[in-house]
Amino acid sequence: MSTDGVNAAVPVAAQATPAVDPRLIVRQEGVAGYFKEFRRRLGSGELGSLPVVLALIVIWAVFGSLNSSFLSAQNLSNLSQQIVGTGMIAIGVVFVLLLGEIDLSVGSVSGLCGAIYAVLEVTHGVNQWVALLGALAGGAVVGLIQGLFFAKVGVPAFVVTLAGNLAWNGLMLQILGANGTVNLSGHDIVSRLYSTIYGQTAAAYGLALACVLLFLAAAVQEARRRQRAGVPYRPMSDIAMRTGVLAVIAFLTAYTLNQYKGLPLALLIFLIFIVVLDFVLRRTSYGRQIFALGGNIEGARRAGINISWIRISVFMIASTMAAVGGLFLAAQIQSASQTSGGGNLLMNCIAAAVIGGTSLFGGRGKTWSALLGALVIGSIQSGMNIEGLSNAIQFMVTGAVLLAAVVIDSLSRRTQKAAGRA
Repeated sequence: MSTDGVNAAVPVAAQATPAVDPRLIVRQEGVAGYFKEFRRRLGSGELGSLPVVLALIVIWAVFGSLNSSFLSAQNLSNLSQQIVGTGMIAIGVVFVLLLGEIDLSVGSVSGLCGAIYAVLEVTHGVNQWVALLGALAGGAVVGLIQGLFFAKVGVPAFVVTLAGNLAWNGLMLQILGANGTVNLSGHDIVSRLYSTIYGQTAAAYGLALACVLLFLAAAVQEARRRQRAGVPYRPMSDIAMRTGVLAVIAFLTAYTLNQYKGLPLALLIFLIFIVVLDFVLRRTSYGRQIFALGGNIEGARRAGINISWIRISVFMIASTMAAVGGLFLAAQIQSASQTSGGGNLLMNCIAAAVIGGTSLFGGRGKTWSALLGALVIGSIQSGMNIEGLSNAIQFMVTGAVLLAAVVIDSLSRRTQKAAGRA
């Protein structure tokens, strides 16, 4: 391969002073250079989302071979709606895990906020938008209370949120009252947000096109910004390859959705939350402070980061996202009941974040982990339901997948330390 393309892609300043960290070196032009960098990342333990993507492919291949209906457009479309509630809560869990902490109350908070909405809107006849805002505000207040105990009082997050798990569940039962169940009308705003499906073919394809163009524009802008700054940047061949892969995934998803009913509004809202909060984490000083705090708390303190504020705000985000997820879960079953937020919901949400690639040790993860992890767990549950397997088997398989994800995370960290990357 000629070196002219490589030299053209690397700024003069970068050629004069080679980057110490290999992750900052520009990939060589062409497919060979890209895969050379890919092998280097694997060798240094920088696995990214590769394990969960491979796991998802294996899961779909296994269940697809056992029953052809698993990969049908109807089942996959239903799956895209069913993972929204758990996925929303998992996004908040990602934020907490980035600090190296845990929130054991998100399941109860989701049930509590679903109950707040149902009781306000159905029992007391409050305007549905006011009821919706009241439920979200309830989640934020819960996060504020727990964050204050953790950041200001110094109570470990595990203890605070474990106590919260019990307390908020009790408050939910109190709000629901003696009846214990409040049924939604099916015509309220939350139910419509969950059940609405855009049947026009252009809706799903339009979303796919918008995602691809948005990614391409952001990647090109980032490359130009780094080029002007005289630091290594992605060559256009790399950007084109990534954009092509995203386009295949996006349009294949759109095609599958259109084979059934169309684009679910719930899925669209889920993706919007992921993109917006991903921007917050990766493109704002606030997001960088979260990563800094999770990576090295003492270093973050010496850098002047307001540790208490970051901790409190992250727990508020987690509880607010639990409220959002709780509303979608209530809409999914068309009611708020004494069992809301219970069962294996908490474990599924934490498992989704971890299986999706967020480290339990803090400092590494992204909001897309919630989508990937929720897809894995949802696919396992859907496939086993189709095969008629019991909940006991589902729990064991999900637990095994979670353990595998943590083992991979631990081995990855160990490899990065050996390679001087951690």
